[in-house]
Amino acid sequence: MKRTVRAGVWAALVPVLLVPAAVAAQSYPNKPVRVVIPWPAGGSNDVVGRIVAQKLSESLGQQFIVDNRAGAAGSIGADVVAKAPPDGYTLMVHSTTHVGNAHIYRKLPYDTLKDFTGIAMLVTQPGALTVHPSLPVKSVKEFIALARKRPGEILYSSSGNGSAPHLSMALFISMAGIKLVHVPYKGGAPQVTALVAGEAQASLATVSTVIAHIRAGRLRPLGVNSTEPVSALPGVPPIAATVPGYEMSPWIGVFAPAGMPRPIVERLHAEIGRILKLPDVAKNLANQALEPSLETTEQFNKRLRADYEKYGKLIQMAGAKVE
Repeated sequence: MKRTVRAGVWAALVPVLLVPAAVAAQSYPNKPVRVVIPWPAGGSNDVVGRIVAQKLSESLGQQFIVDNRAGAAGSIGADVVAKAPPDGYTLMVHSTTHVGNAHIYRKLPYDTLKDFTGIAMLVTQPGALTVHPSLPVKSVKEFIALARKRPGEILYSSSGNGSAPHLSMALFISMAGIKLVHVPYKGGAPQVTALVAGEAQASLATVSTVIAHIRAGRLRPLGVNSTEPVSALPGVPPIAATVPGYEMSPWIGVFAPAGMPRPIVERLHAEIGRILKLPDVAKNLANQALEPSLETTEQFNKRLRADYEKYGKLIQMAGAKVE
């Protein structure tokens, strides 16, 4: 009898307990929202983050203010978000590097899976094996041949230890059986700047960060890391055409501190999904080889867990570690 009474009490209380969260979602946001992008301005995360933040500001009637907190492959900015109140007023736009950092840094001040809520996946971001024009190669096959002829002499830049560009190249190096020297930088823009300047001879950078330089003839693309060609780089074949089985699928997504009310998560996810379908947004992203993704929140969080395991194995294989 007591158990039946208790069950009835809880059944009556649940709707009451849910009311504050629902009301909060209806009035959200009622003040500016900080969008932490843990990378420098100019890279893929910054580009897509600013596009979405601007559209959210327009549609929700409050400013979504971008705050670039670069350093340590995104872990400095991620720590800021992990420690913020889970009220919807601090968000983060971060890439696949977020799950890689859990394996490459010996000690992080946060738990990658437990301290964040995945809200929405924004885009997938194909990468391109790109070289400085001074390097005498015009295909992936020629690049591999040159690297085998000059082991340990070709420098490649990345956006940081454990970043998607680093791991994409590490997988390529392993599968191609070559030896290159890794030079990490603090973000995608510095990574590409170094390549254009000739500080490095090669890079497996996201297409969005190198496309302008490729079109201007300052860099030469050899292959893309997706299984299919990229429309922004016509005529550039998949790396897998030369190295069978090679493929990497980095992404960029929106996160919040763990524990954010479900109604706010759902409102943000729905609004972001609507934004990604806007013709001007789709066109803008496509011009930079960023492919919108409309996964559900559940699918995105499932992907986070799967990529957490995948990147852990890849980092172990690459031997990458930061103390």
